[in-house]
Amino acid sequence: MTKATTDMTRRGVLTALGLGVLVSGCASSAPSAYYSIGAADVGGLQGRSSRVQVLVSAPRALKALDTSYIAVVDKGPVYSYFPDSAWADTLPNVVQLKLVETLQNTNRLRGVGLPGDGLLIDYQLQTEIRAFELQVAGANRGVVEISARIVNDRNGRTVANKVFRAETSSGSTTVDKAVEAMNASADRVFAEMAAWTLQNV
Repeated sequence: MTKATTDMTRRGVLTALGLGVLVSGCASSAPSAYYSIGAADVGGLQGRSSRVQVLVSAPRALKALDTSYIAVVDKGPVYSYFPDSAWADTLPNVVQLKLVETLQNTNRLRGVGLPGDGLLIDYQLQTEIRAFELQVAGANRGVVEISARIVNDRNGRTVANKVFRAETSSGSTTVDKAVEAMNASADRVFAEMAAWTLQNV
């Protein structure tokens, strides 16, 4: 994977990214660097196994986060994006796939899949991405916040809902450090969400 190496100050980041501009596509050419996030390490996760099958629905997100560009957020909130860098797919798609992978890696569920996979669904995991960004107001940090709801697919009733949030200092405003911090935050959020899901299905 190619990585951007330009180190920018907080002011430089926001100037380069176009402070105050809300866009779903912010580059005229293809990004030179693509990034992804990892599934959470759930090897030591405690809990019972379940014979149910879980569908992970496509996450909802504001237009500012429903994009492949990597968000930088200042007070306001004001959304800007790292130039020449992007997620490997739109952020909701990346999050959805990594949630599936995390739940599969628990080896505690009979089945985990996406819409169209042909599973006989018992429960749906519905999510909304509230934050997945480098926040630069104050200390630079990778922030991930996802609200989740477990729905019984047979009767449509909500079984449980919870908001998961984690912050990790990036120590820098380079895209490499920003993505590393977001990965660390996502790892904690995904692991907590997996444990919570197993407790409620």
